[in-house]
Amino acid sequence: MPIITISRGSYSHGKEVAEKLCARLGYECVSREVILKASEHFNIPELKLVRALYDAPSILDRFVHGKERYVAYFREALLHYLLKDNVVYHGLAGHFFVPGISHALKVRIIADVEERLRVEKDPLHALSDEEALRALERDDEERRGWSRRLYGIDTSDPALYDMVLHIKRMSTDDAVEILAQTARQPRFQATPESTRAIKTLFLAAQVEASLVETIPAAKVSVENGEIVVSTMGYLADGKQLIAKVEEVIDDEKAGVHVKVRLSNRD
Repeated sequence: MPIITISRGSYSHGKEVAEKLCARLGYECVSREVILKASEHFNIPELKLVRALYDAPSILDRFVHGKERYVAYFREALLHYLLKDNVVYHGLAGHFFVPGISHALKVRIIADVEERLRVEKDPLHALSDEEALRALERDDEERRGWSRRLYGIDTSDPALYDMVLHIKRMSTDDAVEILAQTARQPRFQATPESTRAIKTLFLAAQVEASLVETIPAAKVSVENGEIVVSTMGYLADGKQLIAKVEEVIDDEKAGVHVKVRLSNRD
């Protein structure tokens, strides 16, 4: 069965679509749970993690290695949930963490400004039309800046998704129906290869999260089914790096090979 990532702007009904879709398919719905898991697992106050991940990009500059640390923790927690299949994640940039996973259905939910303003102007907010529009524009720009800063992508780029659904003439129920039908298509079903691929991504995320505190410059990626850890440093740093990796993963038991690349400093 597939995993579904839903990228959504503020007040675009993405959360509503995700929850209805999970009820329809019997899937687990995940969003804030990822933050809570990362907060508990890495002993970071939830509010601090939320601010680092969701506030404007400049917020990250206030934390030592903020970008590396908090993204690594979030990545590990998210992939922990996505390993299970039959799950819908809705939130920022979930699609970015599942490259090359054939059973991942990547969706973007958008809505017209008028509809978003209608929701934004809840009576409790007591906002004028102009104030609500400015708030939406500010939020959109912060989200685009956040994704560009952290991942080098623009979350509004339709090329990043398998499907972009526009809530206008299409209702949230229509969107759910389309997604439910698409999720049942053979091309989005897990295969032994795609299951192995996402397990490898999760192991890579575990390695990176374990290294980021002591070796924040270390980069962990997956290349041709292998986990590749690379950094710059002296021989002593290389031994430390290898020891840390071995603490996290036994590549023989995991069934995946781990390569360590070490380049000397100039």
